[in-house]
Amino acid sequence: MIDVIVPFEQEGTKAVVRAWLKQVGDRVEVDEPLVELETDKVAMEVPASAAGILREILLDKDADAIPGAILGRIDPVLERSDGAADAEGAPPPPAPEEAAAPPPPAADVRNPELRLSPAVKRACLQHGVDPTSIAGTGRGGRVTRSDVDKAVAQGRAAPAAPATAAPASAALSRANPGIRSHDVPHDRMRLKIAENMLASVSQAPHVTAVFEADFSAITAHRERHKADFAKRGVKLTYSAYFIAAAAEAMKVAPAINSRWHADRLELFDDVNIGIGTALGDKGLIVPVLRQVQTLSLEGIAAGLDALIEKARAEKLTAADVSGGTFTISNHGVSGSLFASPIIIAQPQSAILGIGKLEKRVVVREVGGQDAILIRPMAYVSLTIDHRVVDGHQTNGWLSRFVEVLETWPGD
Repeated sequence: MIDVIVPFEQEGTKAVVRAWLKQVGDRVEVDEPLVELETDKVAMEVPASAAGILREILLDKDADAIPGAILGRIDPVLERSDGAADAEGAPPPPAPEEAAAPPPPAADVRNPELRLSPAVKRACLQHGVDPTSIAGTGRGGRVTRSDVDKAVAQGRAAPAAPATAAPASAALSRANPGIRSHDVPHDRMRLKIAENMLASVSQAPHVTAVFEADFSAITAHRERHKADFAKRGVKLTYSAYFIAAAAEAMKVAPAINSRWHADRLELFDDVNIGIGTALGDKGLIVPVLRQVQTLSLEGIAAGLDALIEKARAEKLTAADVSGGTFTISNHGVSGSLFASPIIIAQPQSAILGIGKLEKRVVVREVGGQDAILIRPMAYVSLTIDHRVVDGHQTNGWLSRFVEVLETWPGD
């Protein structure tokens, strides 16, 4: 028997079994998705470690999956010349009268409903989408969250229930008698986000500084180069410029890229930047682009594009969301001009916020005279752990960040 084990490396403090993609008695191939786990941060598929027959499921749905624990066992069968399956080195099969009773019929795993991730199931229920009507773009034709979002955008959601039909679980509020309400249990990701946010503001004294940045230079550069990048399969976004500028700003205030310890400050030589990525109602995940100080603008754009696609397709691995030393929250994409405080992702020391890009009237000196101009502007903020740095380093970092954006080369 070949053991299928819970990966030793996982992002999050706890994992649970969410779904088995095969049932006992099913044939599996090497590296074929076998079981889906979910931590408080990511969902992951554990592949089959060998070809053969799935003989045992030791950790069933909703069971805790501790790293190194055995999920199930595969019998590495070989095909005999007569077409029958036989286990390598296994004893002869028992006589018919001694054979164990066959297990009850397994559910039809070909039904797409049984192969949906938790996030996809929630999205289907929320929007009234029939998953069997969606052509999945995930591995093996599985329906992904982005597939559901596209179906909703195309108007394929089921019609809403009549207004008079209250949710089945609706009842009078326990906290506010006389008000009808219904409970929505917290999912694992939301609980972990709440825990992390509370821990961060409890541990670190947050201070936020705000600057204003003129995006004229990077807007012009992007317009000139985005078509060429696209021809090479790379999507050039504003976030790529933010990451490049952040890496450059670390040179004037290295302590921004650090971790606080009780007896020392750990300064990181690598700049690994996490980008907050919204997952709809489920919450936020932060994929990490590593060693950005070594990357060109195109390298940053390509790496970022790949990570965002994996995040939206719910294919991020534990390695994709770990090891960050600094984080950027581009909250302006959802319309906010400014947000404060943007809570630091512990144990990092700072987080950058980018507000909504909009045209504003500004005063600039042109030819020695003040002139009123219209420029693409955005507020940028840096929230810092005041144990680590003071206002001098904070403002120095932001000054350099804004300078890089506003003086971006025109070539």
